[in-house]
Amino acid sequence: MMKIFNGFEDLISIPNPVLTIGTFDGVHLGHQKILQQLNQEAKKINGESVLFTFYPHPRMVLFPETHGLKLIQTQDEKLRKLERMGLQNIVVYPFTSEFANISAADFVQHFLVDKLGVKKLVIGYDHQFGKNREGTLSFLQQISSRYKFEVVEIPAQEIDEVNVSSTRIRKSIESGDIATANKYLGEPFELEGIVVRGKQLGRTIGYPTANIQLGTDIKIIPRNGVYSVEVILGQNIIHKGMMNVGVRPTVSDEMIRSIEVNIFDFSEDIYDQTIIVRLLSHVRDEQKFNSIDELKNQLQADETYCRQHTSVTIQ
Repeated sequence: MMKIFNGFEDLISIPNPVLTIGTFDGVHLGHQKILQQLNQEAKKINGESVLFTFYPHPRMVLFPETHGLKLIQTQDEKLRKLERMGLQNIVVYPFTSEFANISAADFVQHFLVDKLGVKKLVIGYDHQFGKNREGTLSFLQQISSRYKFEVVEIPAQEIDEVNVSSTRIRKSIESGDIATANKYLGEPFELEGIVVRGKQLGRTIGYPTANIQLGTDIKIIPRNGVYSVEVILGQNIIHKGMMNVGVRPTVSDEMIRSIEVNIFDFSEDIYDQTIIVRLLSHVRDEQKFNSIDELKNQLQADETYCRQHTSVTIQ
């Protein structure tokens, strides 16, 4: 089980720490390359892998009025995926404007060496950290002998061959291109929230929905439309379904955006429960129909499509 440390207050001794640094939003294929290398290097010295990360996202602190950032994952979603990737330890450090002004040299000495006792630092060829982004690969290689840790570079060809970034994934999700987002995430994009009461219009036409209230307003939401999904409830039981993101123009004039999931072959009361929705594919854009019957006919077609396309292939 992955150990989670909030700062250094509850930190326990980690044997032979092999560490990397980053925000890791999405834990996409590029991040996964780093984690694979991290775990391999830790095994070589009978050590444990460690990610030193930050919360909140640095851009939200440095540019509070203009960052406009929506995250691929909530903190809980990120932690679950990091554990699935085999990470053994994560140190989540509060990112503040004061922390942003710490020099790379002080960060390495006081945090990585004094607090964590790092033995190896695994870093991408282009990674930068610290005040004025002065913590480069070259810088680390120069000071590593002084503090007796090894720097392991992940070369350009290994990272660039994935050709992925969190920014690219965000753009894919925002445009409804779930197939591309899932490809680079290495698994389906997720939305997690609480099931809340809606106006219960769906059940009157045979398509009851679970209305999902997300726990944060900084989570990215895909463009309005219908999606084929998997739904995880309770003890990781997976159900098939379809999801609508949008303003429901056929039945409402309020223009309030909502997230609603119709879970196939399911009739239990799940109000106030946590639900995880894994997006498999984009089915169609949201549209306004001329009548309820026309809407119902389209929902039947959507259901047929989603039942036939309820798996996703990740390459």
